[in-house]
Amino acid sequence: MRPTRRRAIALVLSVAALAALAAVAASAQQPTQVPIKLRVEAKVTPNRAGTPRKPQGVRIGVVAHIDIPSDYDPPLVEKVEVWFPRGGVYNGHRYPSCSQATLDRRGPSACPKGAIMGSGRGTATADRVPTYPRITVVNGGRDRAYFYTVMTNPARVQAPVVGKVRKLGGRWSYHLSATIPKNLQIVAGVPIVLNKLEINAGRGSWLATTSCPSNRRWPYKARVTFDDGQVLDYADSVPCRPARRR
Repeated sequence: MRPTRRRAIALVLSVAALAALAAVAASAQQPTQVPIKLRVEAKVTPNRAGTPRKPQGVRIGVVAHIDIPSDYDPPLVEKVEVWFPRGGVYNGHRYPSCSQATLDRRGPSACPKGAIMGSGRGTATADRVPTYPRITVVNGGRDRAYFYTVMTNPARVQAPVVGKVRKLGGRWSYHLSATIPKNLQIVAGVPIVLNKLEINAGRGSWLATTSCPSNRRWPYKARVTFDDGQVLDYADSVPCRPARRR
């Protein structure tokens, strides 16, 4: 075999070996997706719909379970979104509201009494130690709802989670989007892993309904985005009854 041919073959083998090593390295750098399970339970009270001329005020109860296997490094919840069904109405502009600046400085106690619209709690772990965030739902006006959150473990921290409300058309009436502040994701250097979230909200006609679909089910959709880029969607429906005929 000629020297030039031997050198060419060696060069090809070297390039192939480097390519194989690069592929292995790239594969090793790709994170394994955590097999997270999302389950949402929702209830609307009362479930008899109103009409466009006479909306029916409702209370909404939501329980979200986020199951993460213990043998994985758990990602942190970064964003929560909810789509509300057609026939739903958000009347934040008709009730007393509170500003984010007031909540940042003094908390919900400084808000008008009529701006408090519900409460909730979470179940989370901070370095495997349970912690239970407490939540106050506050009206923020036409396109805002605040979820003021207080945690005392591993350190006391309190901050409003801003829920942005956007009116839609078609199948969905409104879209609620809430990004979790960094100071609620990591407290005193410890990541907060959310396992369960419960919210009960609604007073008067702050949340209302004007119709019930022919299949007598109000659909809804939820989405949770994690800090590792993983996105989980969940879709379901709750029973409803048409408005009484007069």
